[in-house]
Parts: sequence; C-alpha cells; structure tokens
Amino acid sequence: MEHQKTVEIGKKLVGDGQPCYIVAEIGINHNGSLDIAKQLIDVAVESGCDAVKFQKRTVETVYTPEELARPRESPFGPTNGDLKRGLEFGYKEYREIDRYCEQKRIHWFASCWDEESVNFMEKFDPPCFKVASACLTDDSLLRHHRKYGRPILLSTGMSEIKQIEHAVQVLGKEQLILLHCTSTYPSKPEELNLRTILTLKEKFGVPVGYSGHEVGLPTSFAAAVLGACVIERHITLDRAMWGSDQAASVEPQGIKRLVRDVRELDLALGDGVKRVYASEIPIMEKLRRAR
Repeated sequence: MEHQKTVEIGKKLVGDGQPCYIVAEIGINHNGSLDIAKQLIDVAVESGCDAVKFQKRTVETVYTPEELARPRESPFGPTNGDLKRGLEFGYKEYREIDRYCEQKRIHWFASCWDEESVNFMEKFDPPCFKVASACLTDDSLLRHHRKYGRPILLSTGMSEIKQIEHAVQVLGKEQLILLHCTSTYPSKPEELNLRTILTLKEKFGVPVGYSGHEVGLPTSFAAAVLGACVIERHITLDRAMWGSDQAASVEPQGIKRLVRDVRELDLALGDGVKRVYASEIPIMEKLRRAR
C-alpha cells in the first residue's frame, strides 16, 4: 500500500524519517486550576516536548442528565456533574493558556468530545485536532472535525480493525495520524500489544503513533523503536494527586527521561545507508589485516 509519509503539524513534519513528535497530555490533570496547568506546561517545555494537549467537553452535551446527577464525591461537590463542570476550562482560561504556550513556544491543542467544543477550540487556531478513542465511532463528530481542514490525530483504543477502517473511511487519509492505544488507566503491559503499530502502518498507509496509559517508560520508548511517529503520555506534577488520570500519568522526571531517550533514538536510527564513519578509519587502519 502506498504510504503517506508525513503530516505537517504547526510547521513540523511528523511521520516517517522525522523526529518523534512528543505530546504531553495534560488532559484534566490540572484539576480545574490554571496555575497547575501552567506548571504542567512548564514541565513539558523543560522536558523538550513538542506539544501539550487538553480535553474539552460541553458537559451538558456529552453527559446525560442522569449521569450528571449521579452521586460522586469530589472537591467540586457531591455529584458527577459538579466534578465534570469543575474540571472544564472556559474561554478565559484557554485564552491565557494560548498566550502562555505562545510565550513558551510550545504547540497546544485538545481532544474535543462534541461539535460545540470543536468550534470553541477552532477560535484558537490549533495546529491539529485530537480525536479521543471514545469518539472514534461518532461519525458526525469526525465529519465536523474535518470541516476545518486541520490535521487529525485519531486514537484507536477500545476499537477493532473494522471500526478503525470505518473511521478512516469517514475522515479520509489526508492529514491523518493514527495512534495505537489501549484505553485502560493504567494499562497492563500484556495488553499494550505494541506490534499493532506495525499492523496499522501496513494496513492504512498513514503515519502511526502511540498514546500510552501504562505505568513506566520502557514500553513507550519501545513504541518509538517500532516506528511510532508520535508518543503521547499523560503528565502530572505528582501521581499521588487527586484525580482519575493521575495514576496513569508520568511525573516531571519521568517525562524528561522519556524525551531524552527518544531524542537519542531519533539520532541513533540514522538513514539506513551503510557507511564507514571517519571515526572508524583509525580503528580500521589499526585492526584490519586485509583491505
């Protein structure tokens, strides 16, 4: 199958032969605090990540009244609705995030869970959109994303190949990156199935990355070794913080190590052309009997 080698995200080429595009998923780990969000942006910048990502929902659209009324204790109140509304940033907060990320020279974008949220995020001229695994089967939402003509990163957690095929048919392959994903928080190593990265590349002929929710770093590094052009991991200031996603997130020192190792891998992979390096010549002259 003819392979679409690269997709341009904010003037950076992402795909085959390009440096791995590393996304620090802030998601809802800001716990409704703009100050924590800025601290997490700082962590991503200091680590050398390419982008940070948030999540955006229109609460009354995404959740039913019954779900919002369900009892659920949180710092925001006694119901699930209190929690969901407390975790949502509005225009004022995202305007400041936009300003702050521009100042820090890092891309930012979001997973939008409904059409109104897509329209909201478009106001900030994002370099791309992310479609969450939970939204992969929502054809109307997929088509709405495409109206804006931006690159799309599509996570494929909790989906079979037939569902992914249908989503790709709806979206088209232009400016599309698939992200292999297992939607368990945290994911067990035996359920990561990293070889699916190779399967998706072969089957769909588009760039393929990896969105990880596992504990630890080696398997995310392994995804890069297997050819993932995007690595996305949730980040947190402290995994012991309150919040449903914190346990599946990476703390500041962890994301720094992951970025360092992936950047070294980018250098080490090379171009595949076998050559003799100048640094080898003195060794060759010293050790080879016959030339």
